Amino acid sequence: MLKDYPLSRLPAPCRKVWGRTTSRLSPLTLFWTGSALELNLKAGELWAEVETGFAHLEQWAAVIINGELISRFPLPPGRHWLCLFRGMNPAKTKSIRFVKEVQAMPGDPQARLQIHALRTDGEFLPVSPRPRKLEFIGDSITSGEGLTGAKEEEDWIPMFFSAVHGFPLLTAELCGAECRVISQSGWGVRSGWDNDPRCALPKVYSQICGPLTGEENIALGSQEPYHFAAWQPDAVIVNLGTNDGGAIHQPPWRNPATGESFRQTADPAGRQAFQDEAAAFLHQLREKNPKAFLLWAYGMLGRDMAEPIRQAVSRYQQESGDRRAAFLLLPDTTPETIGSRGHSGKKAHALAAQLLAHTLKTLWEEE
Repeated sequence: MLKDYPLSRLPAPCRKVWGRTTSRLSPLTLFWTGSALELNLKAGELWAEVETGFAHLEQWAAVIINGELISRFPLPPGRHWLCLFRGMNPAKTKSIRFVKEVQAMPGDPQARLQIHALRTDGEFLPVSPRPRKLEFIGDSITSGEGLTGAKEEEDWIPMFFSAVHGFPLLTAELCGAECRVISQSGWGVRSGWDNDPRCALPKVYSQICGPLTGEENIALGSQEPYHFAAWQPDAVIVNLGTNDGGAIHQPPWRNPATGESFRQTADPAGRQAFQDEAAAFLHQLREKNPKAFLLWAYGMLGRDMAEPIRQAVSRYQQESGDRRAAFLLLPDTTPETIGSRGHSGKKAHALAAQLLAHTLKTLWEEE
């Protein structure tokens, strides 16, 4: 017989939430890409009561059972019961993850994904803790843009995003870790790809999901301070700089309200300004994550900012005396590893994940 379980009544050990969110479970809001609800249960059937909203950027989700991707699909607007699996052996224990496949979408203030309840014919069991925690900070690469679809696809739509194929979740699996992802397409360290200085991840890092400023998402808690002490990562991996490099080749951004303009440049002053912001971000990361190794991993879509980033990491080490920080050059994307929308494809992400996992394991062994 199927029985309903509101998330708020499910014992805490029997549910694990992936991704930054509030403490509210009625319902649970999944803000960032790769955010998920993980369960462990003996059952033949499992449903989730999911609520979504959007104006033009629909939400996509994926179901992972026992470590393998079973399905990914767009979600209809409104509140619905979705079958995650049925007809399985009820005597066998299953690990389930319901994963948000797309990034937070500030371009659609109505876009949201929430889970209200579960329905099953079985019993929930405690979710085994993973020995490591990883936090990833990045742009469209980290958001998994271009990880689905043919190489010639150019439409900027949620269908061509995928968290489950991205290097953050792949790295986490290789490291036996859970992870949280903070990423936005087009954003950077100092500005976005178009020189918009509002699109800088360091400015919103201390919020639960700062890019979401629409009334509905603010009401759900997107602008609330993030409680870092409640989830301390073993490593923070930063994959920013690609859009800062691209902004150098774009015209200045002009504030429509004030007329003021901003542009990143490749001259010594521009490089120094970028280095200042990158080093300051590393100081911010250390303040919020006192025990984590800080790894700035860059280079999957060009190498223009490699040296400024390397210099920023070195400067941070000198200023702080902190040796638990490093720069890592990732494999560049090639015609053989490219995906859709001119972004890194599945092969490129797999290569990056292998290098990251090897690097992190080596660092942890040396500690």
